[in-house]
Formats: sequence, structure tokens, C-alpha cells
Amino acid sequence: MTQTAVSTTDIHTAEQASAPYISVVIPLYNEEESIPHLYEKLTEALEAYGKPYEVIIVDDGSTDGSYPLLRQIAEKDKRFKIVRLRRNFGQTAAFAAGFDHARGEVIITMDADLQ
Repeated sequence: MTQTAVSTTDIHTAEQASAPYISVVIPLYNEEESIPHLYEKLTEALEAYGKPYEVIIVDDGSTDGSYPLLRQIAEKDKRFKIVRLRRNFGQTAAFAAGFDHARGEVIITMDADLQ
């Protein structure tokens, strides 16, 4: 019987290959109306850049329909990750939560209203 050993270097290389180059972290609170435009413009810009990316949107306790809409986007586009905070903790906490989930070499922050 032949066994194949996988070195930790091989595993690390495989993880690097699947890791995004860019992580965009966006805190969001009650931005239901902005979400479709945000998705369209952000996807367009990041695809034009040509590097692997992920978008981490932190729902900071939204009380409107933001979270269900974000969940729909994340289901159809696996580059979008949604972090949901149980209540509104504020922008600083939302950024911290997003940074904790970011895997890219470069992290970009922006507001959900595209500012």
C-alpha cells in the first residue's frame, strides 16, 4: 500500500492560491436602498482590476431589509461575505469585525453609500 504525504508547505500553497488579493471591508447600517447599486458598482470596479477579491460587508444591526438582501447577494456571489452584528455597535466595531474576517493582502475600506 502506498501512502501519499502532504506537507504543510503544500497546504499553505493551496490556501494562498485560494486567498483573495484584495479584501474590501464595508460597514453597513440600514442601507437597503443602496445595496443593489453598491453590488453593481463594486463588482464592476473590482472585476476590471483583475485581481482575486472578496467583499466583507458588516451589517451593524440593521433594522430594515438590508440583511436579507445581503444574504441573497452572498448566496449568488461567493466573493461576498456577510458578517451580521446582533445590534448596532458603531462603525469602529463593524470595521474591527470586518478586519477579523479579511483574508486579502490588501484591505480597502469604504462606506456602503459608495463614498
